[in-house]
Amino acid sequence: MIVNNSLDEVKKRENALFIIKNFVENKGRNSLFDLTGLSGGFIASSSEISLLETYVGPAIFEDELQQVGIKHMGGEKVLPLNRTSSGILATILTLVSKDSNVVHYLAELPAHPSIPRSCKLVGANYFETDNFDEFSIPNNTSLVVITGSTMDHKVIDVDEFKKIIEMAHKRNIPVMVDDASGARLRTVIFNQPKACDLGADIAITSTDKLMPGPRGGLMAGRKDLIDEIKVKVNQFGLEAQPPAVLAMLNGIKNFKEDNLINSIKRKDELYELLCQAFTNFEKTPTGVMISPEGISGEVKVSHNLSDNDLAFILSFILLKDYGVITIPAVSMPGASATIRFDLSTNDAFNLDLKDLYNQIKFSFDKLKDVVSDENAARDIIFNC
Repeated sequence: MIVNNSLDEVKKRENALFIIKNFVENKGRNSLFDLTGLSGGFIASSSEISLLETYVGPAIFEDELQQVGIKHMGGEKVLPLNRTSSGILATILTLVSKDSNVVHYLAELPAHPSIPRSCKLVGANYFETDNFDEFSIPNNTSLVVITGSTMDHKVIDVDEFKKIIEMAHKRNIPVMVDDASGARLRTVIFNQPKACDLGADIAITSTDKLMPGPRGGLMAGRKDLIDEIKVKVNQFGLEAQPPAVLAMLNGIKNFKEDNLINSIKRKDELYELLCQAFTNFEKTPTGVMISPEGISGEVKVSHNLSDNDLAFILSFILLKDYGVITIPAVSMPGASATIRFDLSTNDAFNLDLKDLYNQIKFSFDKLKDVVSDENAARDIIFNC
């Protein structure tokens, strides 16, 4: 294996950011195509930026964020955070006691690592499943967690969503929904209700996923729980700072459902092109993807690398050679190594799909050339 641990993943990400910086400095921002679906953004006028002081900023922008955030997420109150993971951590610190149980249902394993890691911090017992028939809520359960849309955009069945909330509420157990991309993916593409409208006590979304907002988190839900969680957020410095609050506000205001809807036709076109040369690509709600195992299935060359290593190498070839940014190159430790080509972003609409198909095909050809040389593969990932 080339990428063995979290430190390797950090070093890998640092190299990816170095490559991106060189692209921008030498060729301009338009030479990059961010297809992660996490491109986010920071929309702000000069007059708004002038108000981004430590106390003036929250006073001006947090009140309006309450209004637009509730409209976007539902619930009684919203809370801006520096990361979705921060909101998950703060919720578990607030609601989960040592030796109690946390049970988690999602459409496909595994869960985002922030959830089991947070449970471990408080000494709770954590269980997750993607089999609805196996889901149960044991005694001494302090929190039920639902993932609306997984890291690879697998969306929960809405009837199962409702049933799990009902099961939890019959026993007076709060429900937290990790709706990082699902707050938009579920509602726009799958026409599901907002998590809070389905009865969730707390829902958290990522404000850079499938919308033009900053990397941050926005929590919505019951006012009493939001207030309790906000105490922990402030105690541990997990709150969003004024620039992020402003960017969240404007990101929600500028979110366009049509971008997600229009990506459906384009993903079908790209998928058909890819099927001419590959057998392991799959459709996502807003694009196409290929798992590490799928990449391994396409690479019929002898090698000693892991499936995840193959995904990292391919992601870096796409970035270095074509300026195409995918998640494995830039991701945080523990994230999925599946390569997604999200077609709902502005960069994607500026990219000819036949060109993208050729870039993917040429990148696979290069991958096959380097997998038998571990030193060359390592150099691609780490620039060592």
